[in-house]
Amino acid sequence: MSDQSKVSPARRRGLADEVADRIREAIFSGAYAPGAQLREVELSGVMDVSRGPVREGLRLLEREGLVRVAWHRGATVTTLSAIDVAELHTLRGALEDLAVRHVVDRATDEDLNLLEKTAAAMDRADDPHEMVRCDIAFHDAVFAAAGHQRLAEAWDAIRCQVHLFLLTRINLSTEDYLGLVPGEHHGLVSALRARDADTALALFAAHRRNAFEVITSG
Repeated sequence: MSDQSKVSPARRRGLADEVADRIREAIFSGAYAPGAQLREVELSGVMDVSRGPVREGLRLLEREGLVRVAWHRGATVTTLSAIDVAELHTLRGALEDLAVRHVVDRATDEDLNLLEKTAAAMDRADDPHEMVRCDIAFHDAVFAAAGHQRLAEAWDAIRCQVHLFLLTRINLSTEDYLGLVPGEHHGLVSALRARDADTALALFAAHRRNAFEVITSG
């Protein structure tokens, strides 16, 4: 068998990726709320592309957990069920606890400075959707500072769903949200800087629990 016959021809997927990026951004900005219909015809018209790349882009988002596609309903923005919420909360907790322990043990001053800078960006956020972006960016930085490639990849596999989790939280209530979240994250950075694993783990758990309780009591 020749080398050429071992693999199928490559497909150009750049346009589908761009479509997925634009729809993802619209979901994260609140333009499409959980449960909203994502109609191929409308999306192709708005983005001035054919329906093929839109269909492929929606499939990419389905694999990320942001979109659900059903033959009888088409594509909709994912609405998290009670099971989804519980699973994301516990899985994120397991991954983040490991990340925190690694950050305490291994993070450099440069890593910690980046975490502090990322937390400081929350002080300037004046919109709940922007605050959610800052929140996700902070936790991205935590997993990067852990210095554990497979752990970072595991986080990356659920980060869009966690983003959706936090969007669900602000859709239910934004009371005190902009005022409380920055302080919580400054506290997380302080515990990590002090290399205090017990305090950091407790603060991260409380931070996750706050969002979980808003969703489950909503």
